[in-house]
Amino acid sequence: MKLLFDRGDLRVEKIDNIKNEINYYLNKEENVKEEWIEENHPIDIAEALSELDASEINDFTKLLETEDLADIFEESEKDLQIDILKCKSSEEIIEIFSHMAADDITDILGLLPIQKRKELLRHMKQDDALVVKNLLGYDRESAGGIMTTEYLLLSKNLTTTEALNKIKKIAPDTEIIDTIFVADSNKKLVGSVDLRDILSSDDEKKLEELMDDNIIKVSADVDQEIVAQQVAKYDLTVIPVINKSGILIGIITVDDIIDVIEAENTEDLYKMHGVDEEESSDTTLLQSIKSRMPWMFINLATAFLATFTVAMFEDVIAQVAALAAAMPIVAGMGGNAGTQTLSIVIRGIALGEIDFKDNWTLLFKEAMVGVINGAATGLVTGLILYLMYGNYYLGLIIFLAMILNLLVAGMFGFLIPLFLQSLGIDPALASAIFLTTVTDVFGFFVFLGLARGFIVYLI
Repeated sequence: MKLLFDRGDLRVEKIDNIKNEINYYLNKEENVKEEWIEENHPIDIAEALSELDASEINDFTKLLETEDLADIFEESEKDLQIDILKCKSSEEIIEIFSHMAADDITDILGLLPIQKRKELLRHMKQDDALVVKNLLGYDRESAGGIMTTEYLLLSKNLTTTEALNKIKKIAPDTEIIDTIFVADSNKKLVGSVDLRDILSSDDEKKLEELMDDNIIKVSADVDQEIVAQQVAKYDLTVIPVINKSGILIGIITVDDIIDVIEAENTEDLYKMHGVDEEESSDTTLLQSIKSRMPWMFINLATAFLATFTVAMFEDVIAQVAALAAAMPIVAGMGGNAGTQTLSIVIRGIALGEIDFKDNWTLLFKEAMVGVINGAATGLVTGLILYLMYGNYYLGLIIFLAMILNLLVAGMFGFLIPLFLQSLGIDPALASAIFLTTVTDVFGFFVFLGLARGFIVYLI
């Protein structure tokens, strides 16, 4: 843990140093030296810039070469990108875009108002604008929405010598050259070949003889999360995207997949706790309130269910005050146990590893885990309550209640996300709320119901 803090301190120090150097250039009002750009990674410069105000960002971008600004711009967070765009004319933005990949331009245009987007597309070269328009037509979270159109596609009939000549001409405009995709005479994707194999083969050998025809590919409308699963499953560095005719229309590289995994994990984490995926530490007070308040009211409604359950046993609690002290233990342990199961199941669903039809035996496993953990924790809790209140039956009641509530928690922690998935609802979105309601209501009902049955032994 200390090592992590040390690394964090070093990073903060590095960003602070870059900020100081940026301020030096701002004070001197001189163009940024190319040596300084080479010494600092664009993403670090972008992070330092994000901590400056809008006027300083504008002034500093004027001191950069357009190509260097484009590199920094690509690595910037959305808010910084928008701040930079606000202070640039359409001609300046197009100049920045000229040094960027089409898929990155598409992502940025997707953040802008429609009118501004149309204006920039009108200023772009016709061929570039057509590519970007096509990419904008795909859902942002689909394979088409994250793919790049900069790839190497060669005919299967080319020899290795001919292929290398083609690669030399095309490579400067492509994102990745390690993997070359191969097409037939109808431009249909038929395989892929590694650059290493081309370089190490005979000059007259054809790509058709070298290529791997067992290629993993996805269609443009496939969800980005499924694409990420495919890349992870088959250990790929790039995955091709095809249209309905089997023609290659783009590729998705591993760096884009890393961004997808990070975004999906963040989204699921936020959803499980009722937080909007767009919220961050920089979100304004009003935006945070608007994002969280609806979920707070939903939680409030479910909390009243637990309150009504407790109200049914007011007479029992009035006679044995110790029950009020012990109730939160049963509900809390049930919630914790259910959350453990929930986390495993939601992850399994996300990775395509869990389906009720094929994995229904897991329900019994989670039920048994609940029973055993409930018995173990219930025994300890029962002994402590016996020592505190000197009543054997109070310890027995909480022992039984813990077993039953953790049993239910394990079963519902497994069933709720699968049920929500079957309804087309994201399991990460509402599972935790329903599970907490079940464990609270059932836990209180079982514990207080048993207490009512044993009331003569508790007074």
